[in-house]
Amino acid sequence: MTRGPKKHLKRLNAPSHWMLDKLGGIYAPRPRTGPHKLADCMPLLLILRNKLKYALNYSEATMILKQRLVKVDGKIRTDPKYPAGFMDVVTIDNTTDKFRLLYDTKGRYTLHRIKDDEVGIKVCKVTKRKYGPKRRPYIVTNDGRTINYPDPRLKRGDAIVLDTETNKIKDWVRMKPGCLAMCTAGANRGRVGELVDRERHPGSFDIVHIKDAVDNKFATRLENCFVIGASIAKPLVSLPKGKGIRLSTVEDREKKLTMWAKQKAKARRKN
Repeated sequence: MTRGPKKHLKRLNAPSHWMLDKLGGIYAPRPRTGPHKLADCMPLLLILRNKLKYALNYSEATMILKQRLVKVDGKIRTDPKYPAGFMDVVTIDNTTDKFRLLYDTKGRYTLHRIKDDEVGIKVCKVTKRKYGPKRRPYIVTNDGRTINYPDPRLKRGDAIVLDTETNKIKDWVRMKPGCLAMCTAGANRGRVGELVDRERHPGSFDIVHIKDAVDNKFATRLENCFVIGASIAKPLVSLPKGKGIRLSTVEDREKKLTMWAKQKAKARRKN
């Protein structure tokens, strides 16, 4: 066995939500250690090359980043392997592009275009609440931030609205029945709905039941829920296309067939 941290990532072992083609090479860009885990992030290289198509290859994406044109949460990032993750805001000033990384209903990252009033805020989940030296209270968020002297009512699992410029809390929402939540892991990743009930299982995983906007119900672990609003009518951030409602297999097939029929009809008109 070799010693030290791993520096390479085979393409077949890369997270499936990156949607890399199997025959496109042997290796994939391995994300740096940072605010998001390897399986839950997307390197900036893939955002520029595979998602936005601003670059054709690795070197072109690197040149764009080295010109200091790309910001993540208001900070310039020049590393092509920097890990951008859930709720991160990616801005490119030259093209006036502003995106928030969210999950679609199939559990894949989507670049959701946002307006100017959403750029400076970010919703974070409280993962830890502890005391430092001299009983200094602090919280740790899902993206690795440490915030000192938070609201004493904040608990683990609650969501905070963070001002990315000042790193201060503007608002916060309690995780409780009635709040709006998005699943960030598991088989229901990307689905959005109202948290209906919480089952407590001491010594095991607590289970929550969620109901979406069309009254479809599903259950997941409590750790997989990310609060994004106080109620289903008041989301803290705008949601991507589909609004977190997963279609059934039959509905998804019909949607694709109608889309393909429209594309064929459009091509015939051109010819």
